[in-house]
Amino acid sequence: MQTGFSPELLADPAMRNSETVIRKCVHCGFCTATCPTYVLLGDELDSPRGRIYLIKDMLENERVPTAGVVKHIDRCLSCLSCMTTCPSGVHYMHLVDHARAYIEARYRRPWTERFFRALLAAVLPYPRRFRLALGLARWARSATPLVARIPALRPLAAMLALAPRTVPAPASARAASVASPSGRVALLQGCAEPVLRPEVRAATVRVLNRAGFDVVFARGEGCCGALVHHMGKELAGLDAARRNVDAWTREIEQGGLAAIVITASGCGTTIKDYGFMLRDDPAYAQKAARVSALARDISEFLAGLAMPPAAARGLRVAYHAACSLQHGQKVTDAPRHLLRQAGYEVVVPAEAHLCCGSAGTYNLLQPDIAGQLGDRKVANLERLAADVIATGNIGCAMQIGQRAAVPVVHVIELLDWAGGGPPPGALAAADYPRPR
Repeated sequence: MQTGFSPELLADPAMRNSETVIRKCVHCGFCTATCPTYVLLGDELDSPRGRIYLIKDMLENERVPTAGVVKHIDRCLSCLSCMTTCPSGVHYMHLVDHARAYIEARYRRPWTERFFRALLAAVLPYPRRFRLALGLARWARSATPLVARIPALRPLAAMLALAPRTVPAPASARAASVASPSGRVALLQGCAEPVLRPEVRAATVRVLNRAGFDVVFARGEGCCGALVHHMGKELAGLDAARRNVDAWTREIEQGGLAAIVITASGCGTTIKDYGFMLRDDPAYAQKAARVSALARDISEFLAGLAMPPAAARGLRVAYHAACSLQHGQKVTDAPRHLLRQAGYEVVVPAEAHLCCGSAGTYNLLQPDIAGQLGDRKVANLERLAADVIATGNIGCAMQIGQRAAVPVVHVIELLDWAGGGPPPGALAAADYPRPR
């Protein structure tokens, strides 16, 4: 794609990178077939190719973003299915992230949008605040139908609808050691996952210990920054990245790390991009690149190990591949292989490449499109007649779990159970597995 960026604009590293990305696009349109919003809406401007045209025009002409352009950029899930499909290697993720930061700096949203975005940024990355908010949501749930009738309050209605009826008790993060360890790993503590599903962390520690690894939790670590980064809040995202790079660098220097293990794939995609995000920061570029090189999804890390023997549980597992894992990190076979190795029957739904509609805060800010995608995903999953649905991302688990008739668990919970751990809480609560 030809571009017309001025030399002055190209002096900005972010503009220069975006221009390079845009020039790789050859207009082939392969991305439209796998883009969830284009599949649903049929609008070229709601496809990656259409958005690239909009972003190109906006950036190279330094235009003030219009409401129409912002609408189409906001509708992008950042599922990155287009990057899997693209034959030209267009790094759409970096381009749309830059566009969002540009919009955040130059476009004044309606006050309701500013309020909800600020609320999400102030609550979700902080476990204590998030837990408090979920507690308040329980009391306000009865008002959801009334709130949903007011268009400006649809995000609030979506928040109330997604809030679980009960919030698990908080679980502290503790280092776990083994005799004669094979190595030492840092486990990302996360923000939303330990509040909504603390059993995921516990299962992960047990599996890593059985595999012979000491598990540490880095002091000073916080939210990975994905949530604010993908809302265009660039400075906040970079601050989060620097804080975590510092925390993990201390662990690397004090005792060494075989890996930084991540159980929420949405976080993993961002952490693996820290090296790019901080590439122009002389104090952090090298450290960030080292952290990104050590980042591993839990399934990716375990796939490279000789796992202890497992006891088959006789369950049929429908595996949902999170977009951030299959498209963002290109980790596709590892989760299914591990589940089969542990004795489970694994089945995959039709349209496995399409997003479930969670996408970080997307199901809160774009509830109508997210709802359609969620219903479509669950319909495909339930056709498999599985005992349980397994995934590797907390957002997907909540989005699918809100709609599915069978329990939804993290892949690591099933691996832990097969290796001698307790059954996943969602299975036990639902009295599964049931006789066929």
